[in-house]
Amino acid sequence: MAIEALPPALLMILGGLMLPLLPKRAQDPLMVFLPLATLWAVWQIADGPMMLVRFLDLVLEPVRGDAVGRLFASVFSLMAFAGGLFALKQPRVLERAAALVYAGGAVGCALAGDLISLFVFWEIMAVASTLVIWSSDQPAAAKAGMRYALMHLFGGAVLMAGIAGHAIGGGSLDVTAMTLDSPANWLILIGVLVNAGAPPFSAWIADAYPEGSFSGSVFLSAFTTKTAVMVLIKGFPGTELLIWIGLAMVFYGILYALLENDMRRILSYSIVNQVGFMVCAVGIGTDMALNGAAAHAFAHILYKALLLMSAGSVLMMTGGKRKCTELGGLYRSMPITTVCGIIGALAISAFPFTSGFVSKSMIAQGAADQHLVWVWALLQAASAGVFLHAGIKFPWFVFFQKDSGLRPADPPASMRAAMILLAAACIGLGVFPGALYALLPAPTDYQPYTADHLVSQFQLLLFAGLAFFVLLPLMKRTRTLSLDIDWLYRRLLPDLLRALAPPANRLGAALTAQALAGVKAVTGVVARSHGPDGSFGRPWPTGRSVAVILGLLGAYLIFAALGHP
Repeated sequence: MAIEALPPALLMILGGLMLPLLPKRAQDPLMVFLPLATLWAVWQIADGPMMLVRFLDLVLEPVRGDAVGRLFASVFSLMAFAGGLFALKQPRVLERAAALVYAGGAVGCALAGDLISLFVFWEIMAVASTLVIWSSDQPAAAKAGMRYALMHLFGGAVLMAGIAGHAIGGGSLDVTAMTLDSPANWLILIGVLVNAGAPPFSAWIADAYPEGSFSGSVFLSAFTTKTAVMVLIKGFPGTELLIWIGLAMVFYGILYALLENDMRRILSYSIVNQVGFMVCAVGIGTDMALNGAAAHAFAHILYKALLLMSAGSVLMMTGGKRKCTELGGLYRSMPITTVCGIIGALAISAFPFTSGFVSKSMIAQGAADQHLVWVWALLQAASAGVFLHAGIKFPWFVFFQKDSGLRPADPPASMRAAMILLAAACIGLGVFPGALYALLPAPTDYQPYTADHLVSQFQLLLFAGLAFFVLLPLMKRTRTLSLDIDWLYRRLLPDLLRALAPPANRLGAALTAQALAGVKAVTGVVARSHGPDGSFGRPWPTGRSVAVILGLLGAYLIFAALGHP
């Protein structure tokens, strides 16, 4: 078997497992070399199955080349490189090792040709990402990681049940387009949507991602939700239900991001919002819309990582401050972080000549081509909302607004280099979109820079910006935490458990007392018959013992003879 036929994901997975065993001087080069080696390996894979494995009566394809998988595997590898460069100052080797394994699992999912291989890499991602959270130094990381793990155990179980039912029902195990014509396929879709952060399973993103370390949140933002988008593109293109699920995610993310005070929770809610655009595009299902979903996932991974790098730099250099009410005026002492954060904010807002502009516009065009007027109008309105919460609110409250009196410096050189690299990528893809369009699953001659499109986008952004500053008094944040569905398991369930604990303890004590009384009664009966004075406890004469033994032996011989005439 040729080396290029092996799963490229193994480079980062095995490298991550080996990382804690290596000396510190070897760990840093490995963090940036392995993702680049993985990227090279991805581009050695031709279209079609590259590796076949027999498992029980199944033939699995852990590696299959196709346009969608190659695009996602490439951006996952690039993101792992940038994230690894940013994390060179992270002293916790567990986080860095888990991050490499996490990225490798994402690459494995992108290239998996069958549902079983996909599930294996899916679960590797779940375990590794949980370790990224647990290795954080944030106070709430342990509890958030536990909730994250439970949510993904649930999603993985649902996905596995769907795959098993799909296979038992005679469905192909190939990662290919499916229809919602069976309960098993519904289960697969639900399992994928859990990872995408679709309602009612959206709260885990804003719950867990902000509790990562300054570098951990960067990795967390890149892989799980976009892997789910990749599976939706391959498995459920044109499923109309996804249009409405995607729109619900879009406006859910905007609403909660506008209410939020924590800078990293703002950016986490905007992940839900941006993935909603992609899910909606998958539901539209045309070549234009699917190209838009893939292109926007590529662009989103880079600009969202850039935004979280700028937020992570602020977190690190201010000694852990993360609330908008604690920050402001940082542009004076963190100019590079500020500029990079603004570029990321412009990209997520689809500002012309940034990556978000050339990708998000394809989704809107896909809706317009299908005459989905209401969908197009809602996507346009949502674009204005994105500019409000991520394009203006995040940089304004963190880097400008009032002077907080903080004067932290820009972060160390490796962290600055990672931010500058992604900022350049956001602008480069926006100015030269042909490089991104060449990677898309379907050929396209789409031209984003038309006069009508530029004018309408500038008008949209201008009025959204005006609305922000007119309503600025209402945007002032308080020291609050917004909950939604997670209120059920973060507030209601613990309150119920606390309320039920005393009666449950009393009931347990009563049942224990009853059980002990029963055991005592049984032991009394046994003691009377088998104790020293009982009929079975007193010593027997030798003759009586011999007689009993002879009787038992005779009975055995009689039954044996009856059984064998």
